[in-house]
Amino acid sequence: MDWNAAARQLAGRTAIRPESRWFEPVATTPRHTFVPHWWARETGTDDRPVWARRDGAADPEEWVCNAYADTTLVTRIGTQHADHADTAATLPRSRERRSTSSSTLPSLILTMYREAWIQDASRLLVTCGSGYGTALACARVGEDRVTSVDIDEYLVESARARLAEAGHHPRVEVCDLTGDLPEGCYDRIISTVALPSVPASWLHSLAPGGRLVTTMANTGLVIVADRTPEGGAIGRVAPEAAGFMTARHGDDYDDTFPENPPLWQTAQHADGETITTSPFPAMYVPDTWDVRSTLELLAPGIDHRQQHGADGSRTLYMLHADGSWARATAPDRRTSPTVHQGGPRRLWDELDRVRTWLTIDGDLPVRGAHVSITPEGVTTFSRRGWSATIG
Repeated sequence: MDWNAAARQLAGRTAIRPESRWFEPVATTPRHTFVPHWWARETGTDDRPVWARRDGAADPEEWVCNAYADTTLVTRIGTQHADHADTAATLPRSRERRSTSSSTLPSLILTMYREAWIQDASRLLVTCGSGYGTALACARVGEDRVTSVDIDEYLVESARARLAEAGHHPRVEVCDLTGDLPEGCYDRIISTVALPSVPASWLHSLAPGGRLVTTMANTGLVIVADRTPEGGAIGRVAPEAAGFMTARHGDDYDDTFPENPPLWQTAQHADGETITTSPFPAMYVPDTWDVRSTLELLAPGIDHRQQHGADGSRTLYMLHADGSWARATAPDRRTSPTVHQGGPRRLWDELDRVRTWLTIDGDLPVRGAHVSITPEGVTTFSRRGWSATIG
């Protein structure tokens, strides 16, 4: 397999300039080694969307084409890793079958690494996944300065073996990112896994003046913060938006809202305590960046769903673990929906409040927000008199 030319082309698309310190790491790292199998989105024989297993060795040309494209390759769906699935396996695509590991698109890995401002002598803690991002880090600063972690024992074992095949032997350990990190002092902590808040353990393990870069769960927010002498950190929301899989604590994600709980049934059929008409057209929040991020900071943990009618109508749902729910129905994408809401909070009113800010100001305060993190991991976002706190 002649992958070298493809890798250099990938470097030209992601690191762009040959003089970039990331050009050679991308150009010389065999990404295909880290993704021998993956799940591809396809349409099944019954016209329903499925995940179809791909075997690189069975089609080397497709393997190179996919491995050296600037795209994310999903390697694990629920508890099913593509390495362990049958040759022609398919899985139905549904909200119950969530991606649980992947090889992140290379340009996004480089975005996170550039935000970290990695220096030649930086001691790094990075997240593992397939191991490809770890290999890039090793090629940049040397394997003895890289620690890589993942919650999944198999991912750690396979990444360690594939890193060795690529010529790298960094420290790779099983670790829950939200708990204690592997013993050590790190100049940079970079997570391509989204977290509900910054763990206090990160700040304890971060060297004075060290930098952390991560994304917040259920948002597009990349936060960049430097450790202060007091043990906290200060920084900003990066201009780039990014979305990563949320950190899990076991083999799969817990489903807070399974398909048929009482709250979901209520959201589908009840009138609720209030029935109103929204001043805005119906919006499916996960399709946005700044609206979704702002709403998540104000009302964390909302589950969003949508249904489409054959006549072009659609219904949007918002569910929350505190029992709040909202249902918004509109005949088309342009018409303001009729909104039914119930529970202790009016979730759709929260959304309309965020959209009003956007209409009046032209943007939302999460863009370029200042970030302040206490030594205990309490994170505050603030800008123009607005603030929100998580953790």
